[in-house]
Formats: sequence, structure tokens, C-alpha cells
Amino acid sequence: MNNPLLTDSVLPVFSEIKPEHVVPAIDQLLSEARATVEKQLAENKKYTWDNLIDPIENADDKLGKAWSPVSHMNSVINNDELRDAYNACLPKLSEYSTEMGQNEALFNAYRSIAESPEYASLSIPQQKIISNALRDFKLSGIALDSEKKQRYKEISQELSKLASKYEENVLDATNAWKKLFTDVQDLAGLPASAIAQAKQTAEHEGHTGWMITLQFPSYHAVMTYADNRDLRREHYEAFSTRASEQSPNANQWDNSENMEQILALRYEKAQLLGFNNYAELSLATKMAEKTDDVIRFLEDLAEKSLPQAKRDLADLQAFADEVHGIKDLKSWDIGYYSEKMRQHYYQLSQEEVKTYFPDTRVIPGLFAVVEKLYGLQISEIDSFDTWHPDVRFFQIHDKDNQLRGQFYLDLYARPKKRGGAWMDDCRGRKKFDNIVQTPVAYLTCNFTPPTGKDPALLTHDEVTTLFHEFGHGLQHMLTKIDYLGVSGISGVEWDAVELPSQFMENWCWEKESLQMLSGHYQTGEKLPDSLFDKMLAAKNFQSGMMMVRQLEFSLFDFKIHMNYDPAKGGRIYETLEEVRNQVAVVHPPKFNRFAHSFGHILLEAMVLAITVTSGLRCYRAMLFPYSRTKAYSTRKPERRF
Repeated sequence: MNNPLLTDSVLPVFSEIKPEHVVPAIDQLLSEARATVEKQLAENKKYTWDNLIDPIENADDKLGKAWSPVSHMNSVINNDELRDAYNACLPKLSEYSTEMGQNEALFNAYRSIAESPEYASLSIPQQKIISNALRDFKLSGIALDSEKKQRYKEISQELSKLASKYEENVLDATNAWKKLFTDVQDLAGLPASAIAQAKQTAEHEGHTGWMITLQFPSYHAVMTYADNRDLRREHYEAFSTRASEQSPNANQWDNSENMEQILALRYEKAQLLGFNNYAELSLATKMAEKTDDVIRFLEDLAEKSLPQAKRDLADLQAFADEVHGIKDLKSWDIGYYSEKMRQHYYQLSQEEVKTYFPDTRVIPGLFAVVEKLYGLQISEIDSFDTWHPDVRFFQIHDKDNQLRGQFYLDLYARPKKRGGAWMDDCRGRKKFDNIVQTPVAYLTCNFTPPTGKDPALLTHDEVTTLFHEFGHGLQHMLTKIDYLGVSGISGVEWDAVELPSQFMENWCWEKESLQMLSGHYQTGEKLPDSLFDKMLAAKNFQSGMMMVRQLEFSLFDFKIHMNYDPAKGGRIYETLEEVRNQVAVVHPPKFNRFAHSFGHILLEAMVLAITVTSGLRCYRAMLFPYSRTKAYSTRKPERRF
């Protein structure tokens, strides 16, 4: 079989990749990677970078370049056949990763390099790769006896399966819910753009009328603008009970047992490695050192934020009561009356702001800002292989006309595509035979797609999200490090990785850059000063409420792992309620099953708790674990920020 995953192409040939290609390719590349390790260990007595680490990195790179498009396609054009092939490979990759992490001969070879005179002559990136590897051997159970090593391997394989199943349940439950309207008055309050999108969705589904879904653009529009309170409640309940026992499809896609098993297995893994809990194990690869330090920091921030959050909610309740006669705000009222309040006090409508940010102006404006900041030139490539017609492809050249990076841009929400926004690596920078492998990134969002002849209109928050993800992309693509293990986003502690993305967000609030980004989708008029002034005035609107909401996520994430007791089980919603009583001002209804579909917590534990306070808008981005296997590292995940 001519397998496109085994071709040595500069970029993946997505259109040729079929589900039947996946397992044979991964099997072959795993076999080759194992053979490389065995060969280098057997043929050398004195180990060096050149005769051990570099060949292994090359073999891992081949494996990663085959798995990356498979994993990415599973996220953005998911179907049953591809899902089956993807899941069939997870235990194979997990087994290989654990096998390499527990390979005592390989561990001793790395240690011999670290203890040799050669080590001092290696570059700092090379030394970092070796030190990370030695740490990660220990975290892979290198010191365990044979029985415990086997149990560690079984846990790792099962966790990869459970994480994948969790994701699939969320995706399937999200796609399953739709509501069709034959009278547009039932959607009163929704702006014209949201109405047009609902009509377009219905047409795509073969219906006449207007259809809302649980895709985030549709959900956000209803929760922010729909005048019908009962509709808001119905939509809220459908969204907040996805993949749970409370949803209409509970028998098909309930994540309850998955969550319990994930927590139990993570705890068991931590215990095997000598940690008290999974929170401690997670911190072993991060900058934060102690669980008590993390909790103390988050609770101190919550104590300082809570008074303002209470004032924010009191102001909203007073406004809803005095202006609209609503005396008891519910969770499905918060977004709706917050938007009314923003318009009332700041004369600022998010829908009006959107008209000045069509993607046809925002994307060139983003590139203009980057050019001005870094002297880069970004050009679009029209002829390329893709997984979907909406995808675009770009190259980045520096001032010396050197190609520094390439990236795919997939902006719009659609069925079979996982929600959120993320940056991921398709190719990492690596130098071999004096040739530099150009880094390639995936930049993925879930914005409202264009409607009819109109371009996609972005909220200012979505513009900020795009800048955020592009910041991650720049870190990945502009790296000058020539060693795969620490180039770009690789090897960066997760509680430090948000710096480039947060930096890029600042330019969404600078008047000069906004003039580059904006242009009314009908008239071309730049964002008026009067509207910009209103945006600045409202910039910190309800910031207290937003902060404690993020701290709720963080403390919940950390505590369900730090306080896990196998005798009591996960205590997921008991813990969540305790955290809410401590820091929350908005208490959702009992049927809310937030944890069942919030992938940050059950899929990327500990990321949330230690990055939230840097300003990460973690409720919008989805992080999905695992993809590329590193032979000697802790299963370097595909970073999806």
C-alpha cells in the first residue's frame, strides 16, 4: 500500500490520508524507532550525542510527523473510521513511550553522557534535553521493580483510552443536540448575524427555518441575546449537561465513569512513583514546586478578588431588578443581562463592535502588527493540501527573506470539529545534515463562519483569542533552537508557556494596532475613537466575577487531584461545591454538570491551576492531551493552547 503517512513530504498530504493508512504506518514507524534504539545501544560502548541521542530524535521525529496529521484530523474532521484508527494506535504509542521510559540500558546511556567530560562541551539546549530526559526516566518508572513497571504501563495505556473516550463523548453529545424553529420570532433578540447563521445552519441540515446548536457561536448568541428566558434556560441546560447522566443522551455519552477512572488511575500512578497525589506528580515537570504554594497563591488571589466579584454581581442584580424587573438572576440570565447592562452604562454593544472586525480585515491586520513588531513578512499560499476547504495556509519570512515558519489557519466552527481554540505543532524545528526543518503550526479556532456573502464578523474577544493563539504560534515558529526536544514550544514548562500569547493580546487594546485590524465590513470605516473609548471604559467590566470564575476552575482542578482518596472516590461535584462555597459568586443549578465536558480539568490536569492567574482565558481554549511520543520524555503531548 502506498501510504502517505510514510512519505518523506515537507507537509502532510491530508487529502490522501485515509483511516486504513494509520495503523500500518504507526506500526512500521514504531518498529523502526525501536530498532534505532537497539542499534545505537548495541553498536556503541561510549555514548555521545551523535551516536545515541541524535539518531533517536530523528526516529521520533518521523513518528511524530506521521502521528501529528492523524491526531489533528481526528480533532477537526472527526468520523467513525478515523476515530477507530486513532484509538487503535493510542495503546501502541503509550506502550512504546513507557517501554522507552523504562529502558534501563537507555537510561544508563543517557546518564553516562551526563556524567562524561563531553557534557560540558554540549550546548545549553543539548544539556537541557539530557537533563529533561533523566528526570522523565524517573517519572516513567525506571526505578520500579518489574511488577510495578508493568502496572505503570497498564495505567498509562488505560489513561490514554479514557482521555480519548472523554473527548469523543463531549464531541458526540455536542453534535447531537439541535433545535429547529419555523418562526423567527421565537429567536427574538438575536442580532441579524446570529439569525442569518441559524438559517444557514438549518439549510445545511436540510431544513427550512432556523436552527440553533451547542456549537459555541450558536450557544453564545442565544445566552447573550435571546429575549425568551425559557429558551435560554433550555439551551443552558443542554449545554451544561453534555456528556453527563443529566443529558438526554446519558446512556450513550456519559463521562461519569470515565472521570472516576481517570482520577483513580492518576492517583495510582502518582503513588507508584512515590508521590502523595497526582498534583505533586504534575508539579514535577513545572516551575511551581509545592502543592501548598499553589493552593496558597490561588486562595490568596481569591480572597482579594471576591469582594469585587460580589460587587459586580450585586450591581448586575440591581440592574436586572430596577430596569427589567428580574429579582432572581439565574445562570442562564447572567450573560443576557450583563450585555444589557454593558449597553446601558457604556453604550457599548458587542454586536456593534463586531461589525468593525470582519476576518477579512482582522487577519491582514494581525499580520501587519506582527510585521511591525518583528520585521516579518507573512504571505498566503494558495496551492496546498488541506483537510477542509475553509483552511488557509501561510508562510513567514524574516527581514533577510529566510523562511522561518509555516502555518495552517482553520478559523470556523463546524460539526465534527472539537470546540475551543488552540495552537498545535505539525512540524518542529530541527537541524540535520545542515538542513533546517522549518517549523509548521496548526492554528485552530471556532469562530462563527461567514454567512451568505458577508465575511465572518469577530467579537473583540475573538480577535484577542486569535492574537493569543498566534502568540503561541510565533513561539513555535520563530525558534532558533535546532534540537527538537527543546525547540519552539517543546520542553517549556506549562506554567511558563503563556507568556508569548499573553504578550500578543496586549496589541488588541492599542489604538494604533486596532486601526490596522478594523474596518467596517460594509463601509470600510476604521474603528471610531468614540467606540474605542467605550471599549476601554468597559474593559474591566465584571472583571471580579470573571477572575473568581477562573479561580473556581483552578482550585477545583487542583483539589480533586491533590485530595483524592481511593476510599471515597473522586468526590468531583462535592469538591466543586466546596470550592464554589469558597470563591464563587454565581452558583449554578444542581443539574449543571460542568466537569463532564470541560476538557481542561479531566484531560490536562494541573495546567489550569498554575496558569490561570497569568490571565489565560482557559474557559475558551480546549487542551487535549497526548499525541507525539518522545522516546525518553513524559509523552510530550500535542500542546493545544
